[in-house]
Amino acid sequence: MDRDIRTVEDALRLLDGLFAPEADRWTAAGGSSWWDGFYADRSRPVPFFVEKPDENLVSYLDRGLVTGGRALDLGCGPGRNALHLASLGFEVDAVDLSPTAIAWAEDRARASGADVRFHRGDAFDLVGTELNGPYDLIYDSGCFHHLPPHRRISYLDVLDRALAPGGHFALACFAAGAMGSELPDGDFYRQSRLHGGLAYTPEALRWIFSDLEEVELRRMRDEPPESPRFGEAFLWTALFRRDHPPAGTDRAPSDHRPGPEPSHVAHD
Repeated sequence: MDRDIRTVEDALRLLDGLFAPEADRWTAAGGSSWWDGFYADRSRPVPFFVEKPDENLVSYLDRGLVTGGRALDLGCGPGRNALHLASLGFEVDAVDLSPTAIAWAEDRARASGADVRFHRGDAFDLVGTELNGPYDLIYDSGCFHHLPPHRRISYLDVLDRALAPGGHFALACFAAGAMGSELPDGDFYRQSRLHGGLAYTPEALRWIFSDLEEVELRRMRDEPPESPRFGEAFLWTALFRRDHPPAGTDRAPSDHRPGPEPSHVAHD
């Protein structure tokens, strides 16, 4: 007789196990090999294999919405956004589950002379150790929509622990009606799979990240092949800002964000 649920993390791990093994793209145990296969052929015509930064990230920087400092790229893939941030003087940490993706990103960094600290592993485990914030910018292009619903708890905890007061969080994720599954959260558990990723509406993103101040939320602009920027209109882009805590106080995690050490993350 097993009675092994005592902490939030115990419950999250149990929910991880409700998914079929082939659905797992977010844990180090299951997701790493899947993403290694995905990135193995660098010549595949995958849109985000190009060595171009996201158009929304370029826009935030060009308009001064995001300025320099320390940056964390979650699910960095071949490193295109991390390298762009480094070229502008950011101190960049970039993390991915896949050793194959990290090797590709490191090759690109060497070729361009970019200084980026790449980390192979699970961001949920590494935040607070190898990924030692606070970060002025946490950027996610294609990671969040590969998480099962219960791992939003872990993701929000990462933001609570790693995002600096006054810092920015930005992401690009599947847009409902354009890409990704629109099933209700509960159906993913009933079917034991994530159907390639979850679609989101603006209302859902505003609710999930409601502890942050919205700066901008819009569809990514479709960029032509000759553009120096990456852009696909099937993605939402969002920029949020974390408030400064009142003077003399420490920001405590919200009541709905339990504090046990979480594990697991996916990516671009």
